[in-house]
Amino acid sequence: MKKANAMANGKAIRKKKSALQKRYILVGILFAMPWFIGFLLFQLYPIISAVYHSFTEYNVFNPPKWVGLANYIELFSDKSVLKAFGNTLFMAFIGMPVGLAVALLVALLLNMKVKGLSVFRTVYYLPSVVPVVAAAAVFIWILNPEYGLLANVLRPFGIVLPSFVYNPAYTKPGLIIMDTWRCGQSAIIFLAALQAVPQSYYEASTLDGANAFRRFFHITLPCISPTILFLFVTGIINAFQYFTQGFVFASVTNATQRQTGGPANSLLFYSTYLYNNAFSYLRFGYASALAIVLLLVIIVTTLLSFKISRRSINYNLE
Repeated sequence: MKKANAMANGKAIRKKKSALQKRYILVGILFAMPWFIGFLLFQLYPIISAVYHSFTEYNVFNPPKWVGLANYIELFSDKSVLKAFGNTLFMAFIGMPVGLAVALLVALLLNMKVKGLSVFRTVYYLPSVVPVVAAAAVFIWILNPEYGLLANVLRPFGIVLPSFVYNPAYTKPGLIIMDTWRCGQSAIIFLAALQAVPQSYYEASTLDGANAFRRFFHITLPCISPTILFLFVTGIINAFQYFTQGFVFASVTNATQRQTGGPANSLLFYSTYLYNNAFSYLRFGYASALAIVLLLVIIVTTLLSFKISRRSINYNLE
């Protein structure tokens, strides 16, 4: 009898737990429902629609016309795509690492114990909250070689600035300068990682006679390697979608150059070319094909980044 009662009580308890778990799951789904609805309407549906339209000829005014792989065949033979992709790779693998290096340097400075540190942190972070369009417009004036702020500062030293807007060789370096100025968000993330490094590591290495250079490369970098990987991957993803800064810089030139990507197409980035095909030339089918290829490139690059860095990332700070 006692065993039977115990088994019955156990079954009753399990039923109550099961009912309670189902209730928690239902409540969780209800709370997550707004996100699910937003994902289905504003992310999943556009992705599926883009995949379909990438195989069609579509200009909004007429029904989509199925053309199969024609858009993809044209894409891989389009010289403008190669130019745009080359400019994008420049910003992804040259501009973005430069920005990360400067952000890490700023974080190291902000991690020092000096007076007025909260003021310095605010000053370095403020540029990252400035809207990108406003920042680009300001830097067009700052980098002007004739009457810009930087030119006026350097002119007494006999330094003449090149044209960062009209000279094709310097347009992308001008964008890198502006993006480096807006490194506050990455610097704050680096700063949080630096403050999580155990001080005992530095104390032990100091007793062993390690200098600051060795402490940085053998303690600091390995300990913050997960943060470096995170910022690198997110930076690569953002760089492949580079658009606003280049578009604003190119808009300083005439309207035709704005569509083609500035002087000598030096500001023609992949996303800019995609935008032009969709909204300037109304070639939404071709633009969809460009978007799908960009998505695949980002996925492959992200997976490769994780695979290559697997052995060099240290997640254990103990």
